[in-house]
Amino acid sequence: MEHKNIVATIYLKDGKAVKSPDELDQTYDPIRLAELYDDSGVDKIICLDISEFEEESEKNLTTIRNINRSIDIKTCGGGNIRRLADVKKFLYAGCVEVILNGAKPDTPDILEEAAKRFGHDKFLVSLQNVDLLFKHKDLLEEDVHEFLIMNPAIEASVCNMTDVPYILCQKDSNPDALAKVLSKPNIRGIYGPFIDDPDFDVMRLKTDLSARGIKMDNFDPQLKWADLKKNSDGMVPVVVQDYKTLEVLMVAYMNEEAFNTTISLGKMTYWSRSRNELWTKGLTSGHIQYVKSLTADCDFDTILAKVSQVGAACHTGNHSCFFNEIVKKEYVHKNPESILETLYNNINSQKDTPSEDSYPYYLLEKGLDRILKKFGEESTELVIASKNPDKDHIVYEEADLLYHLMILMVDRGVTWEDVMRELAQR
Repeated sequence: MEHKNIVATIYLKDGKAVKSPDELDQTYDPIRLAELYDDSGVDKIICLDISEFEEESEKNLTTIRNINRSIDIKTCGGGNIRRLADVKKFLYAGCVEVILNGAKPDTPDILEEAAKRFGHDKFLVSLQNVDLLFKHKDLLEEDVHEFLIMNPAIEASVCNMTDVPYILCQKDSNPDALAKVLSKPNIRGIYGPFIDDPDFDVMRLKTDLSARGIKMDNFDPQLKWADLKKNSDGMVPVVVQDYKTLEVLMVAYMNEEAFNTTISLGKMTYWSRSRNELWTKGLTSGHIQYVKSLTADCDFDTILAKVSQVGAACHTGNHSCFFNEIVKKEYVHKNPESILETLYNNINSQKDTPSEDSYPYYLLEKGLDRILKKFGEESTELVIASKNPDKDHIVYEEADLLYHLMILMVDRGVTWEDVMRELAQR
């Protein structure tokens, strides 16, 4: 049985997030909002373009692209789709699925064409009533992955007419009521205003729903507290690591209550030995650590926690608690990611620093055409080298090409993180 989804919605107006299509006065940072949903346990984000003009729509699509570069969960895009080209824009912006408006008369034609081109598993249709389902039942059953039922009053009618799964709008966050709704066989998830509230505790809801027999995508630990070896104080040390950079952030301790609270909330919770109390990191400072994974070591006496760190991990304001150098031996970094990031940063630091000895500054100062000409030359040299059996020559030319690629990236404002996000989506 598939787990049920908790779905958040981001309404985009002029590149910013707003509370709803009817509440446009207050705007939010859409990237930060998406990252918060990602960290807090939301399973999918619907990104809706509510723009009025083409130029504004393009701005919203750029925002959606940046959202998809910043988060790990999948997104579903929709709004202002008038033709197949509009569908492509959402898919090319990184959305895994696209929502078509069931109230628009041209939706059946667009859906049929889009499903043939991209596959039916990429499309949802929003329903306010059952008119479209009455008229185009066969087409919808063949080409729709899920319905987005915006009006709960039509749920029973939809279920009587078709077995197509659906996501249902809900306004009540009561776990008993939601468990009853989510126990129905064809429902795949819920969305609603309470889920969109940045302060809503999604992981708590998932825990409550799991306790009521609903299969949720939350933490189901493979090891229990009893499986771990405790120290003389009855606790287990936890090494905390940034899940993206792998930087070690801090070390703390858990007792059984902290362990179970961490799994329940999805936020790192420890036992403070100095205050002798439970301590959910960031509740007062806002520097929350959202759990990405917990792993025990070979002896089961230490936990490695990989987290999404908001703000600084250290009480001093440093990102990591480990900044007091004791000894250091110089060594050559050979980790590919580290090398590429270091070289990129080195090139970036030279772009605004005039120097006769700086090759990156020379190329960047000459402008894009000169950079592209050089990049083209390096590409040709790699092609020629690859026709020969000399591996060392190929390696040299590949390194040259990568170096000039980074100069081009700096000039265009593209980072390695941008590129890796795009590759991860493929």
